[in-house]
Amino acid sequence: MFLLSNGTRAYEWGSRAAIPSFLGRDSDGNPVAELWMGTHPLAPSSVEETVGLLTPLVALAGELPFLLKVLAADKPLSLQVHPDTALAAAGFRDEEAAGIPLGAPERSYKDPRRKPEMAYALTTFDTLVGFRPTAEILRILSAIDTPLTKSLGEDLRARPGFKGIVRLVERMLTDPVAPVEIAEVTDACRILAGRSFDIKRAYQTAVEVAEHFPDDVGVVISLFLNRLTLQPGEVAFLGPGVIHAHLSGMCLEVMASSDNVLRAGLTNKHLDPAGLVRCLDKGMSRVARVTPEQWGFSTEIFSPDVEEFALSVTQCSHADPEGTVLPSSGRRILLCTGGEVTLLNERGESLDLARGDSVYAGPDDGSLRIIGIGEVAQAYEPTRRTRQSSMVDLV
Repeated sequence: MFLLSNGTRAYEWGSRAAIPSFLGRDSDGNPVAELWMGTHPLAPSSVEETVGLLTPLVALAGELPFLLKVLAADKPLSLQVHPDTALAAAGFRDEEAAGIPLGAPERSYKDPRRKPEMAYALTTFDTLVGFRPTAEILRILSAIDTPLTKSLGEDLRARPGFKGIVRLVERMLTDPVAPVEIAEVTDACRILAGRSFDIKRAYQTAVEVAEHFPDDVGVVISLFLNRLTLQPGEVAFLGPGVIHAHLSGMCLEVMASSDNVLRAGLTNKHLDPAGLVRCLDKGMSRVARVTPEQWGFSTEIFSPDVEEFALSVTQCSHADPEGTVLPSSGRRILLCTGGEVTLLNERGESLDLARGDSVYAGPDDGSLRIIGIGEVAQAYEPTRRTRQSSMVDLV
């Protein structure tokens, strides 16, 4: 077992206080968006294998198929999708051949892997995810009396369904929408929301997004997306090809070890509207709430039907004086999300953990257990037997 030293990402949408507080540090006043735990080359973790000397985790563990993050958002993230395996491999190959540096801001494909992901809410967490049904979108548009929404509604009635919605998104991304048209939609949404007339929070969401990106066509596209609120401990799974934009809150993200993102708005980062539409044209992937499986008395396992990752969350107390056993005995990353615990392996070695401390454990550590009062999340490689969590589709 080794304590991890992890990198953070200072994206402008991040919270100034949430992750520093989680790590027990003072804020320097700058936004901290993500804490990465894994072997991805853009922000690889290290371990102190020798006192005073950090060793890259990849040298000890090999490349891990999963990446664990803490994400903290104070304002909306970019409107984005992640590619499937075929698109990721082709996009990575093309950008490598073009000589675009891996860390270049115009780079979309950072690796050749797909990126399914799962979000576990640490606070109330709001996100936009997946397209609403055609009928719902038409109801939303019909109440907004602007030339743009009337035109969008006419096009969708002429070509309903998923493909028709994608074509509308493509139209808005390729034929620039004037800021005055976006402002008209925002003003209409503000009036409707103020009258307590809303359809599944669509109008209020557009108003909230416009506070940060008033001239961005993503304000209009947000009307097309489901708004989902996760309470602490609730989990959502997003397959590749699902359009989404997280809005606010703090969560754990466990995902395939990838950083491939195709963006089309709500950001000052590189945009790739054509890449985003290509992902959408592959057809909708699964968007689902994940119902945990109970493992013992103190552990919930969230294991969607993917081969790259699963997540367990274990609580312990003095009611278990011998300690609470954790699932999995393979390669694992553990994160203390609350309290103070002692982590023990089968060799009798131990580590004391407080909130924000993270650990890599390998097969040689065998079964792990925790003693104390606290909570530990664990990302790990699932087996066929553990891939069993039930999922309720959102769309």
